[in-house]
Amino acid sequence: MDVRPESNVSMASALAEAREHYVANHPESRAQHATACGSLPGGNTRTALFFDPFPLTFLRGEGQYLWDADGRRYTDFLGEYTAGLFGHSDPTIRAAIDGTLDGGLSFGGHNRMEAAFSALLVERFPSLELLRFTNSGTEANMMALVTARAVTGRSKVLVIDGDYHGGVLYFGGGGSPINAPFDFVLAPYNDADATVALIERHGPDLAAVILEPMIGAGGCIPAEPAYLQAIREVTRAQGTILIFDEVMTSRLAPGGLQEALDITPDMTTLGKYIGGGMSFGAFGGRADIMQRFDPRQADAFPHAGTFNNNVLTMSAGLAAMSKVFPPEAVAPFNARGDRLRERLNALAREHSAPIQVTGRGSMMTVHFLTGEIRSPADAARGDAELRELFFFDLLARGIYLARRGMINLSLPITDADCDALVEAVADFLVERRSLLV
Repeated sequence: MDVRPESNVSMASALAEAREHYVANHPESRAQHATACGSLPGGNTRTALFFDPFPLTFLRGEGQYLWDADGRRYTDFLGEYTAGLFGHSDPTIRAAIDGTLDGGLSFGGHNRMEAAFSALLVERFPSLELLRFTNSGTEANMMALVTARAVTGRSKVLVIDGDYHGGVLYFGGGGSPINAPFDFVLAPYNDADATVALIERHGPDLAAVILEPMIGAGGCIPAEPAYLQAIREVTRAQGTILIFDEVMTSRLAPGGLQEALDITPDMTTLGKYIGGGMSFGAFGGRADIMQRFDPRQADAFPHAGTFNNNVLTMSAGLAAMSKVFPPEAVAPFNARGDRLRERLNALAREHSAPIQVTGRGSMMTVHFLTGEIRSPADAARGDAELRELFFFDLLARGIYLARRGMINLSLPITDADCDALVEAVADFLVERRSLLV
């Protein structure tokens, strides 16, 4: 039986006890991590999933639940950082994959599903007139950027401070030493005047502006509509290609946030959940840009990728987006997330706790601070120790979310599951009230 950590008078002792509780209750995950360290640096091949003293190892998932190596069950509120929208082993997607497996893999040629899947996405997302498939959101963003550079003949790319566009396009905390070696211009989020000034200053050399219409990894912070509209207008005037990274945010409205906000970029990138749980990415946009990849043209851009049209992703994605998450399913799903976020914020106000939850629809992040949150820089002021304590306390209650506080709903999540999360947060606020001052 899980024994919950007691309230403590100091943060140091509270965290120490929470970590000790975690270690004591997860010996199999600890052993698995030690084994993995023999062949993987830090026992890890995906940085975001690691946390001290060691990460959980999961053995299976079903619906909205996960079971770890020690047999403990969790309600999955992480949702695979938005990629797990369909939960675990959705029967419709599973049937599509099983049927595809019966027909064989890796044809080395075209298949029927790629045309049907691409047509569905073109119809759904306003900016997509033509698209190309890739294998991840990172790859999609890289292809969109090199396309913009090739089409415009310009070299610079404007990015947003704190944004994330994949493993080699990371701009949180000052950027990453292994970022792609483009000539980047860094702009502040939700500061229209400063961003417009930068675009105008670098206009003759600026190939693209890439941004998320709601920052995801940086804290689920929505972009202000006036900010996005100002960027849309100045990029159009400067001949700069505007790219919306909707790898995460495309789930928030039937046609993505671009549809909800009525702002159409020149190009859009997709990824995460759209492949039905398989590896997936796509980039697309205006026909005059994407026609450059038409191999029937003598000067066509090359675009390789052995698994771009792999039959598992094509079949899973087609089933997922046409049957499991059609346009009419989007609004009620995200309404559940809005209600949950409002309840969590009301709970924090009731307890006068320095906590607020930002986001939109089915995506949200818990921040441990008071005051305005309009940018990742604002979010960075949050109390990191309190956030870690929150993570371990909720794990002890059978709630799995991102260590950084991110919550992403999946379709199997019920109102009862949301009630359980609210109850767990309420318990945290009561038991840790001496630290929430």
